[in-house]
Amino acid sequence: MSDKTRVEKDPLGALEVPADALYGVQTLRAVQNFPISGLRPLPAFVDATVRIKRAAALTHKETGRLEPRLADAIVKAADEILAGKHREHFVVDVYQAGAGTSHNMNVNEVLANRANEILGGKRGAYTPVHPNDHVNMAQSTNDVIPTAIRLACLTELPGFQKAIEGLAKAFEKKGKEFDDVLKSGRTHLQDAMPIRLGQELEAYGGSLRRGLKRVVEAAHKKGISVEAELGTQGGTLLRRRLLAEQVVDRVAHVLEQREGDQRQATLALHAALRRFVRADALRGRAVHDPRVYPAPERRLPAVAHAANRFSTDS
Repeated sequence: MSDKTRVEKDPLGALEVPADALYGVQTLRAVQNFPISGLRPLPAFVDATVRIKRAAALTHKETGRLEPRLADAIVKAADEILAGKHREHFVVDVYQAGAGTSHNMNVNEVLANRANEILGGKRGAYTPVHPNDHVNMAQSTNDVIPTAIRLACLTELPGFQKAIEGLAKAFEKKGKEFDDVLKSGRTHLQDAMPIRLGQELEAYGGSLRRGLKRVVEAAHKKGISVEAELGTQGGTLLRRRLLAEQVVDRVAHVLEQREGDQRQATLALHAALRRFVRADALRGRAVHDPRVYPAPERRLPAVAHAANRFSTDS
């Protein structure tokens, strides 16, 4: 980063942000608030969050809620990041408060600033693309982050599987090598019945394989218990029906280009998400529940407008 700065403002005031930073004032505040480990987010976690933003932009473009040129710029910025560019701009410490809001905003600001550059704008101006209004449209950190964590786990599964299988194989090999060595068994820090060292080492290998089997089964059969990116607000289910299936389908479409076990796991994830969305749609009547959204004359104007809009949308 250069020594030059630009001034950005948020509700807490003004801050000097590095002039060449793609992130903005909210990211910088998070960096100042959480100087904990010095660790930056793993690339797989960044990729997963960016994929969600990309899918959301395409969905909003398709449904007419986001101007096509803005959506296309967000998608192009996302594709640059997924190709390995701009990685130095994801700077929020992995240990942070607020359910991942700071990481979510880091991604929103980077995508917004890069999208504006693509459209001929400047970093920090947030026009025509705004990080909240456009990149984060109809999303909640409480959905984005759990979804991103699970997508990242899914994409990292093949490497994890290879590493655990290699470790188990190494234990089993050593088990055969030391099978004739006798030693005391240990139970609750005390000596127990004698066993062969080879038995102990092979047992470690067996435990690793059983644990790995459970992880792989969870990924393939349950989609790692993934929660869909559903755009909820405060548990009210508001906006959930607008985005769920479209975003799920678009994220899955990108991931399904992979091969082998990764593709198998993605197909299972997609099916699990679709089941989750359909089941949740049955609970969507909460949006129309007068106990949650009272009669129009009793609502605040903004709430009335939102409830009327979303209750009539398909």
